[in-house]
Amino acid sequence: MGRPWLAVEAALAVVALGASVAFLAVRGDERDFYTSMSDATRVPVAARPVSGASTGSYAWDCGRNEKGHRNTGNPVVTPGVPGPAHHEHDFVGNLGVRPDSRVDDLVGAPTSCTNGDASTYYWPVLRLGGPDDHHGTALVPSSLTMAYHGNPRGPVVAMPRLLVAAVGDAYAHTNGGGLARSAWSCTNTPGRTTMKYPICDDGAEVVRIFDFPSCWDGRQLDSPTHRQQMVFPAAGGGCPAGTFAVPRLEITMTYAVPAGARYRIDAFDGQRYSPLTDHGFMLNLMPDTLMQRVVGCLNTGRACDDTAGARSG
Repeated sequence: MGRPWLAVEAALAVVALGASVAFLAVRGDERDFYTSMSDATRVPVAARPVSGASTGSYAWDCGRNEKGHRNTGNPVVTPGVPGPAHHEHDFVGNLGVRPDSRVDDLVGAPTSCTNGDASTYYWPVLRLGGPDDHHGTALVPSSLTMAYHGNPRGPVVAMPRLLVAAVGDAYAHTNGGGLARSAWSCTNTPGRTTMKYPICDDGAEVVRIFDFPSCWDGRQLDSPTHRQQMVFPAAGGGCPAGTFAVPRLEITMTYAVPAGARYRIDAFDGQRYSPLTDHGFMLNLMPDTLMQRVVGCLNTGRACDDTAGARSG
């Protein structure tokens, strides 16, 4: 005998999703950008570490950008040139980033990180849907966690100062999405992620995750595409031949999006605010002694927490 209730449940889920999207009042061409978490992908089981792997972690606090350090600059991709007004970045860490900043301008600037890390970390602003295409209230994360992890196939080496790492692709909507790495979830579905904007249950917050590449070529600090010098591990966690495992950066944010509110990231013209275009950058300006502490924590299997202390700025 069949199970007709399964078909009914599936139909109700589709109806519920459609109702949720309609409740968000999104335009017809944006409806595919939103999803419930019922059809999200399960987070893969982490590779089992081998003997001698770097199994530790390191956590620190750079704030939530509570003071609104955001502008159109991108010192890595467009140094010295402000970006378009409708594509702002949130910046945490280095407080010296201006719309026209270059990499060298950031050396010696103060930081929002409690541990003295002067690196800059940035990504597109997340906004509530506004009255037209380029407006809307910028959302400040309810929480923002910074963590470094090791490599399951061996020890990690220190990242050099001024090393650049990028995750995601600002043009993924129009170029095929091969470099897209967007990852979204809800606080009540920690075992699932989606590349779309999640419609979270009442009381749950939107989760945004950046998991950066962690295999360095050992030579370049940056490259023309900003991706050749830092690549992602292969299946199983090992680094491709000719690259070296470095600390793996993971940044996780949560946002209290009001129930039924339409939200989206700042995106370039032509990208339709697609969630696939989410992206983040890191420019390493961590003091050498601090980087050695990170490496030591990871390689000796310790869970180090440097989140205490007062932030400057």
